[in-house]
Amino acid sequence: MRFIKVAFWTFAVSVGLIAFEKLVQGDEPAPAPQSGTSDFAVPVEPSMKSVVDAIRAINDPYHVPKLPLRIDQNYGHTPRDLEPFGYVPPFKRHFMIQMEYTGPGRAIPEPEHVDSVKIGFLGPIEPTVSVATGGRSHEENLGQMMLRGAQLAVEVANEQGGYRPRGIPFELVVHNDNGLWGSSGNEIINLAYKDQVWAILGTIDGANSHIAIRVALKAEIPMINTGDTDPTFIETNIPWVFRMITDDRRQCYLLVDYIYRKVGIHKLGIIRASNRYGRFGVRELRDGSRRLGKPVPLEMAYFVGQADFSLELQRLKDAGVEAIMHWGDAADGARILNQMRAMGMAQPFFACDRCLGPEFTEIAGSNAEGVVCASPWNPQRDDPCMKEFRERFMKRFEVEPDTYAAHAYDGVQMLLWAIQVAGLNRAKIRDVLAYRTEPWQGVVGTIRLTAALDGREEVFLAIREGGRWQYYTRKDLNIPSGPIEKYSDHLKQIPGNLTQIQQP
Repeated sequence: MRFIKVAFWTFAVSVGLIAFEKLVQGDEPAPAPQSGTSDFAVPVEPSMKSVVDAIRAINDPYHVPKLPLRIDQNYGHTPRDLEPFGYVPPFKRHFMIQMEYTGPGRAIPEPEHVDSVKIGFLGPIEPTVSVATGGRSHEENLGQMMLRGAQLAVEVANEQGGYRPRGIPFELVVHNDNGLWGSSGNEIINLAYKDQVWAILGTIDGANSHIAIRVALKAEIPMINTGDTDPTFIETNIPWVFRMITDDRRQCYLLVDYIYRKVGIHKLGIIRASNRYGRFGVRELRDGSRRLGKPVPLEMAYFVGQADFSLELQRLKDAGVEAIMHWGDAADGARILNQMRAMGMAQPFFACDRCLGPEFTEIAGSNAEGVVCASPWNPQRDDPCMKEFRERFMKRFEVEPDTYAAHAYDGVQMLLWAIQVAGLNRAKIRDVLAYRTEPWQGVVGTIRLTAALDGREEVFLAIREGGRWQYYTRKDLNIPSGPIEKYSDHLKQIPGNLTQIQQP
């Protein structure tokens, strides 16, 4: 034990983890969990029992569990005719083989004295004003719903006994994400070292999320994201990061198929927010249009909170576009739609999932009829879990849950399950999540993790019909798609001593 502590102290100094060493230094280890399959505090699928046993039995700081890795046959479920490089085979396909965490940490014992098991929350919940972010912040309504979903998940877990191996409650430690890159990194440091949380949920803004996960990498703490749909978020190859929501890439593929293959549009105009969410959100839509031989003739950007869109809309009108795609916040989208109709522009209006928020229909009124939005969830899904969640959420907060609340609820539930199974060890919590063999059955549906540890649940289209949103699957609307090929060339890159899980 003395040798292990000395080795860990040397490593901690080299990577800046002194604070966490102080957390465990001086504490006697809690009794080690048994490696059998009958002492799990929560239900564990039969296929997971051997995996959990292997993870929990590790006592060597540098021992890496020899467990199956996820291997994807296709990244992002991308149709062949929407792939880049014009059918030229790439030298290497990335993000198709699961990354391992090969560093230390798995042998750190649980601290003996713990009053509560703390989970960090980082999200935009309080308004701020900053020159660096272009004025007033604008994502508090999304962050507050995400916080409510996380709070409800913790409350439900505490009603069921909290952290059962120790008989102590879970505690949500909430920090505001004010929109500054440096600040989001500081908040991760505060959560990891000062608040001593075991894992973190957050955040929504794409730029802030990218900074936050890089700090989480240095702090070596699991971080689950349920609100940032930036396709590049998970492409950072950080083994401590998980995302439990379908990204804009998959949403764009469905929109491309619907707009071009189903509806038959030839000239699509884009108007988007002049921020990372707008810029990265439409990228696959723009690229997919070009690859289908129907390049976007004009893409206009606007400032968040802008009041007058006449210049942007007039240029789109002059370009002769047959439909408009909006990617930005709900309030901005509604004002754009109203001004379109006032200018006599009757083109179909498509939008991102943020326009499913109540602000859109409140501002757009009757103009919202016929609008089509992509959606990462279906709140109309006939499922007992969904029904129970909605009832509990409305009773607790007196408002209907949205996608940010539902995904946060599922993300925290999955995280708390991993803590119950792995114990109070960040590396083992990370392992239980990364090596989970079965999809997670949540309120949003079946959540499957890809090799990149990214959520890949089903994507939907929401159409405003009869004064309410109606949700449809690809099958419901008979939306065609290009062929989705499976690739096997990347399998040659895997060391022969590793077993593999083949993913569909």
